[in-house]
Amino acid sequence: MENPIINKLTRTFSVELPELESIDDYVDFIIPKIYKYSEDLYESDYYIETRWLEVRDDDNFLETVLHIFRDKGEYLQSVDGNIARGGWQVLDTSNTLILNQLSGNSVVRSELYDLIFLNSDFLILKKHGDQQRKGQRKYFVLANEMVARGLEWREVMDLLYNLHRGNSRSFNMILFLLLLIALIILYFSYR
Repeated sequence: MENPIINKLTRTFSVELPELESIDDYVDFIIPKIYKYSEDLYESDYYIETRWLEVRDDDNFLETVLHIFRDKGEYLQSVDGNIARGGWQVLDTSNTLILNQLSGNSVVRSELYDLIFLNSDFLILKKHGDQQRKGQRKYFVLANEMVARGLEWREVMDLLYNLHRGNSRSFNMILFLLLLIALIILYFSYR
């Protein structure tokens, strides 16, 4: 017979990533656990001149799409090596990014994104508005190409979750050691 108290305690200290259906579900699950480790868009050293690989959970998404944010607001998008140019800018006093797609010198399309998470390995954005209601993906997930090249999307989500896993294990180890010290003190104080 299983002990519900032991099961609950085990789940509390568990840092395994559950099996979820979509990349949006994974991001919704992981981000609250790692948000405190995120940088801000004004810290541009984290994303300038990095080759960001687009990550999707769509089985029909077979292209390799890279996004590169360059100095002075230049934006490059490479789809299987074919380059499209654009521009980018961060809105002052916010973690909001505008991406512009250019045709010649004319802006063809502008999109507004809110920052969800940023570090040297991940840039996760959310297009403003209710994209899911329109049948679109909720998150725009980019991973550093050096880290994510050749990985399936679930493996990339596992890498993202490692930020929580590593910090949780440290916390759990400290908690365990404190509990052990308390038990030793109690043991010797009643001897």
